[in-house]
Amino acid sequence: VQLQASGGGLVQAGGSLRLSCAASGRTFTNYALGWFRQAPGKEREFVAAINWSGGTTDYADSVKGRFIASRDNAKNMVYLQMNSLKPEDTAVYYCAADSSLRNLGRNVGVVYWGKGTQVTISS
Repeated sequence: VQLQASGGGLVQAGGSLRLSCAASGRTFTNYALGWFRQAPGKEREFVAAINWSGGTTDYADSVKGRFIASRDNAKNMVYLQMNSLKPEDTAVYYCAADSSLRNLGRNVGVVYWGKGTQVTISS
């Protein structure tokens, strides 16, 4: 699976952004999709994941209630709606795919990664 994230940018604290990730190469519905982020000097961390149908989602505690993951299987797209953004959300955001939603949530053995998109939140 090839993945390409987009939609990053510079936003003031309290604002919103929607990230998109386009997938290609393999049957999209075979995979759960996830979002991760990496801030300068920090390890890459799990943000959100969504199962193949979109019926099950998982979120890091730090983003629960603010971020929403969704997917459009007809378009091979996955999205991350980010609301009430905080300066600590500043990071490079990556989308990822794996056959296991659990692997994504645990950031263990994730098979496919896309290039990231920079999100910067100003205070």
